Amino acid sequence: MIRVLCVLSLLALAACGADGEPVQPHAGVNIGVGSGGVHAGGTVGVSRGPLSVGVSLF
Repeated sequence: MIRVLCVLSLLALAACGADGEPVQPHAGVNIGVGSGGVHAGGTVGVSRGPLSVGVSLF
């Protein structure tokens, strides 16, 4: 859990522009239904040029 919080704080720092020009964050939500029930998850990340950083949340 602490690792996820650290990554999210770094993404927030990059998105606010404290280290230069702000970048636009992106997010996605996935919902799946199967024989095991309903599953929900998502992704959060930022992209700048060829570099993309993201985190999958389940």
